[in-house]
Amino acid sequence: MNRRFGQVFQASFVALVLATAGLAQTDPPVSAEDTGGNQAVAAPPVTRDPSKGQVTSLPLPRFVTLKTDEGNARRGPGLSHRIDWVFRRAGMPLKITAEYENWRRVEDQEGLGGWVHYSLLSGVRSALIIAEMADLRSGPDSNAEVIARAERGVIGRIQECTPDWCRFVSGGERGWVSKAALWGVEPGEILE
Repeated sequence: MNRRFGQVFQASFVALVLATAGLAQTDPPVSAEDTGGNQAVAAPPVTRDPSKGQVTSLPLPRFVTLKTDEGNARRGPGLSHRIDWVFRRAGMPLKITAEYENWRRVEDQEGLGGWVHYSLLSGVRSALIIAEMADLRSGPDSNAEVIARAERGVIGRIQECTPDWCRFVSGGERGWVSKAALWGVEPGEILE
C-alpha cells in the first residue's frame, strides 16, 4: 500500500507542477491599457551617470588628499582583497576614479593605485610639483615676481585656482604656480 500511495502522490505532484507551469506560460502579459490603467507598470531601468560617483554623486574623476602617512591600496573594494600598493605620504594628491560602498578606487600621478577606504581620504586639495623646478610667483601671471621655487616631488596645499594658475602653499612658502607644473588639479578647473 505504501508503494501505491507513493505513486499516486508522485503523479499528483507532477500534475500540480505541470499545471502551475502551464498557467504561468499561457497567461498573456498584462498592460496598463488592458486593465483600464489600474495596473502598475514597471518603471524603466535606472541609468547611472558615469561622470558621477554611485555612492556620493560627486564628479568622477576628482582629486582628494591622503590623510595619513600610510594608506593601503587593495586589488578590490574590501579588506579581503590583497594589498597591491601602499601610499606613504600624508597630503599626497590622489585621483578617485570609482566608488563602491565605503571604498574609492584611486590612482597617483603615475597611474598606480587601487581601492582605498574612504576614511583615509580628505576633500582638502593638494598638488604635486611635476616640473623639474616650479616658480612660485606673487600673482597668477608669468610676468609676476618669483618669490620662491619648488623642486619636483614637493607636495603643497592648493588654496585657490584660476583657469591656468593655482595658489600653492608648502613649507611656509606661498605663491602662484602654473597648472602645467602641477598634478592634482584638472586643466581649466577653478577653485575658490
